[in-house]
Amino acid sequence: MRIHLNHNVWDAALERIRWLFDEFPNVVVNVSGGKDSTVVYHLCMIVAKEKNRLPLNVLFLDQEAEWQGTINIIREMMTNPDVKPYWYQIPFQIQNALSQEDEWLYCWDVDKQDEWMRPKEDYSIHENVYGTERFKDLFGAILKTDFAGLKTVNVCGVRAQESPTRLAGLTNGNTYKGRTWGKVRDKKQEHFDMYPIYDWGYVDVWKSILDNAWSYNHIYDAQYQHGLPVNKMRVSNLNHETSIESLFYMQEAEPETWATLTARLKGVDAFTKLGRGFYAKELPFMFGSWKEYRDYLLEKLILNPDWKAAFTKHFEFQEPIFGKLGDKMYKAQVQSIVTNDWEMTKLKGWEQSGKALIEYRAHRRRKNELV
Repeated sequence: MRIHLNHNVWDAALERIRWLFDEFPNVVVNVSGGKDSTVVYHLCMIVAKEKNRLPLNVLFLDQEAEWQGTINIIREMMTNPDVKPYWYQIPFQIQNALSQEDEWLYCWDVDKQDEWMRPKEDYSIHENVYGTERFKDLFGAILKTDFAGLKTVNVCGVRAQESPTRLAGLTNGNTYKGRTWGKVRDKKQEHFDMYPIYDWGYVDVWKSILDNAWSYNHIYDAQYQHGLPVNKMRVSNLNHETSIESLFYMQEAEPETWATLTARLKGVDAFTKLGRGFYAKELPFMFGSWKEYRDYLLEKLILNPDWKAAFTKHFEFQEPIFGKLGDKMYKAQVQSIVTNDWEMTKLKGWEQSGKALIEYRAHRRRKNELV
């Protein structure tokens, strides 16, 4: 249940950020080039100026396969004289959702400098000394290494509106001194992620950007012109399983980025030529059901036996929980297969949304009743 206070989200966010600056000697703003982190960056800049805490620490983990619009807005932030830039252009790997041959994108691979999407920035951090090559583990490792022994808050643009799971996670439990809107990174070193705009809606985000005439990533304009609904607008790296639909309009929005990406990664051009039907928008005419299509793709498309086993195991897990949803479940599974989502990131996101979440909760209730 939401409790509405006689307080607007703008003032509430600034109060939270002022409190973070008072509590933490080291404040780091984590930016992605997206609208939410853009707002957090500007709000933190307001408070940093108020409290004479400039320059503001700003962190960006560059996944190489990024929109040029993302790089433009990041570069504007990082070259601000009031910013201490932590731009990480270091070797690491992220899953390539577009190819069975190139299973990973090795970002900033030192052996493929002539294939990089763009040159590195002169002032960026170039060496990976953080003990991991996985994207999901790097944020904690960076804080642990570059802010070792320093009480530090990593301020991020995470909002509860984006998923029921986030809403539950950001309104329960004690992250730091009774505040729920964050995540413990390393309790011993006092490293925390905190999300001061967690209760903002997307309207609040865009209103603040427009009211203050803040620069933003203009890929959002291209997405709006293309007809994307707000909840589908993403500016994350271009080969991520949750953002590859952007490939269907990239040639129009950023033709130079398209040309560079197709040269950098296998599977990009083929994915767009196969079209939206392949991406589980329409059932191909030669199949009698979505289940039949799913089974065919699993058999023919997934070449790695470990991945095939992971998909099979998770599909078997889903059947008794979400089977009543029929084609909705099979479509989600097809999308997971065609994006090489063998870690089930996309599929687990589907499980926590819409009717799938209702079915999951009903399954849990039935299970508890049996106990």
